[in-house]
Amino acid sequence: MESNQNLNEELENYFNNTIIPQLFVDAQLILRKFTPPAMTQFSLDPDFIGKPIQQIKDHFRFPTLIDNIKMVIQSGEILEKEIQTNDFEWYQMNILPYYVRRENRTNGVIVTFVNITSRIRDLREQENMVAEYQMLLDTIAHDIKNPISALQLSLQALEQQSGSTGRETLLLKNMFGSITAIKKVVEDLTLEHWNRDGKQSNEELLDLGNILEDVRLALAPQIMESGAFIRQRLDAVEVKFVRRKLRSVLYNLLANAINYTATDVRPEIEISSYSTDSLFIIVISDNGIGISQKDQGSIFEKFQRLNPEKEGSGVGLYLVNGIIMSAGGKIHLESAPGKGSVFKICLKQQQAVH
Repeated sequence: MESNQNLNEELENYFNNTIIPQLFVDAQLILRKFTPPAMTQFSLDPDFIGKPIQQIKDHFRFPTLIDNIKMVIQSGEILEKEIQTNDFEWYQMNILPYYVRRENRTNGVIVTFVNITSRIRDLREQENMVAEYQMLLDTIAHDIKNPISALQLSLQALEQQSGSTGRETLLLKNMFGSITAIKKVVEDLTLEHWNRDGKQSNEELLDLGNILEDVRLALAPQIMESGAFIRQRLDAVEVKFVRRKLRSVLYNLLANAINYTATDVRPEIEISSYSTDSLFIIVISDNGIGISQKDQGSIFEKFQRLNPEKEGSGVGLYLVNGIIMSAGGKIHLESAPGKGSVFKICLKQQQAVH
């Protein structure tokens, strides 16, 4: 107890004068100090001091906070992570071990929160711009390829019917050469874009619950219009992946689950997750119109739209499959007409978090 009192005195001035939301939690998981900004941000009360962090964990929109604190106390290593709080603000959270040299032990942690909401919003806008650019590029490529193919077939027919004079042969040869050059430009442009996109972002430790909440907010108009009911059962939440790409995967799968449901049926979607020794697995099931065995072979191909009456570019599932495959993972589909669909995403994890 005396050690804790000395520690409180050492931290008193610092905690009272910093402008950053911070907590000090001791090795017994008791909240010992918090800064005035933390009091404001997380609606903390002075009476919380001296109480177990377990009793106030709901003030932080972060289900694995206690597990992360325990891990830092045990390992003595710093943990950095992006989280979303209960007012939908985003923070860079750092959990630093508080090491008492004279006792040669970790006596707790200092948890620091830096507001990064504006950066996350900027990234979200950039993601939307990238997605729009990507769709535009692929749509243009698709719209160009079709008339090029038609023109090529027409030239082949013309070649067979022509008198094969020297001038006609030269003109046809030049036109075939021009068509081939145009096709190569289109193919190189799209291939270079997709390859470049796959090399840009770095992986980070993500909270699946926060990513799903972000996706739900983005899909709020569709959810409200359709009356969709989304159920979550997350037995594992921490996964190392590229934030933008995981968000894109979940966004496309949830949007499809809502969109491809019979008009007289309320969409019901269940999202579950769990981990094994080497895999982080996300399962998304729905009660949609389903996909026939015949069509399942081409569902992940670019520009494949199984229902022309529904809005879409036919790129969504192709993009999802590309993201998962490029990360060394796999996506499995189980579906039947009228029986809904189940997408199972398997992501490789060096150290799965339970």
